[in-house]
Amino acid sequence: MTDEIIIGISGASGVQYGIRLLEAFKDMGNFETHLIISGSAEKLIKIETGFSVQDVKQLGKHVYADNDFTAPVASGSHRTKGMIIAPCSMKTLASIATGMSDTLISRAADVCLKERRPLVLMVRETPLNLIHVENMERAIKAGASILPACPAFYPKPKTIDEIIDFMAGRALDLLGIEHKLYRRWRE
Repeated sequence: MTDEIIIGISGASGVQYGIRLLEAFKDMGNFETHLIISGSAEKLIKIETGFSVQDVKQLGKHVYADNDFTAPVASGSHRTKGMIIAPCSMKTLASIATGMSDTLISRAADVCLKERRPLVLMVRETPLNLIHVENMERAIKAGASILPACPAFYPKPKTIDEIIDFMAGRALDLLGIEHKLYRRWRE
């Protein structure tokens, strides 16, 4: 039996985090991914990576347009192990924090919150203003985990890929998923 995970990639710098998570789930083999990529994220994939949008979509088992509210992940009756939004833009955070559900990414996140399923928001912005912080507070109070894209350097990363792996691994940690993406403290 496979566990189902939702991966949202929203329009903030750092789309590599979402791509790495998709690769990790594909490598693990016992997960079925539901992928949603926002329009802004599609543009950033072209700008920030060597991947085409089609390459990224092929990493997901199920792929939905960000405006497809008929997707199974838009309903609480469709069970998943949770959702990771990596990166999570401040727009997406605001939509989740206020319950707008105006995109499939924010609707799937809302479903995770209302069904008490894990929701990991890898927020990507700096510096933060008060509105960002208050939206993070609302999301945390509603049950989300906020995972700022702030990698650690105790593993002494030698490449950008190792930095990306650290953050992807931390997201997996928050869902309780075993992995070997990074070296843990004092390992």
